[in-house]
Amino acid sequence: PDVDDTAVVGMLLHRNGDPAHHYSIERARDWVLGMQSANGGWGAFDADNTHYALNHIPFADHGALLDPPTADVTGRCVSFLAQIGVSSDTPVMQRAIEYLRRDQEEDGSWFGRWGTNYIYGTWSVLIALNAAGLSHDDPTITRAVTWLLSKQRADGGWGEDEESYGSAPAGEYKCSTPSQTAWAMLALMAAGESGPAVQRAADYLARTQMPDGEWEEDAYTAVGFPKVFYLRYHGYRLFFPLMALARFRNVRRANNPRVAYGF
Repeated sequence: PDVDDTAVVGMLLHRNGDPAHHYSIERARDWVLGMQSANGGWGAFDADNTHYALNHIPFADHGALLDPPTADVTGRCVSFLAQIGVSSDTPVMQRAIEYLRRDQEEDGSWFGRWGTNYIYGTWSVLIALNAAGLSHDDPTITRAVTWLLSKQRADGGWGEDEESYGSAPAGEYKCSTPSQTAWAMLALMAAGESGPAVQRAADYLARTQMPDGEWEEDAYTAVGFPKVFYLRYHGYRLFFPLMALARFRNVRRANNPRVAYGF
């Protein structure tokens, strides 16, 4: 079973609103709660899988024998729990939020284990902190916003490649991509940003959409094992831009800077 997928499917079923899904959502909630690690975070497949010494065994060529908690999966779990009504005052949510605060990089970003890379991680956390009800003036959020804004490219988009898992600067790439621009745009809106940067991102997505309605993206923006192999999920270039543009439209229509959902 996959923690990340369970959280996302749980959010989908809950948002659908059909009472027939109630039991499935409860089961997902209980299982996700049981998978929280002692440090407050969640891994993708296991809890407290943090025996890091195993990565030094010579046959561990990927350096990936473990499944420790990560910011992106933790963000998804917080988003799910917040959406279904788990209060941010409960111990499980408090421990998760404190984990995310501790895991923030010095520059304000978060590492992305399952998507490339700091743009993905920062999006995953900002939408979660918003869902949990944190103030947009919280220093953890404002630092992340400052970092994201500093990485916006001249064309209005964002881009980051796999070299950021090595020595390349975080959040930088030779060109913008639709999926990563959408992640940054969703993150900024979740943090209460509605100014020129978000408009420029929306303009970038509108401008780069092809006549058939799709977006073109050659970059590998999903991760198998950092520094080892990467993936291209072909849906990323389509549904993330659609999500970002739809949310941009809805926020503008509602004239309310508070995004209702975490994902």
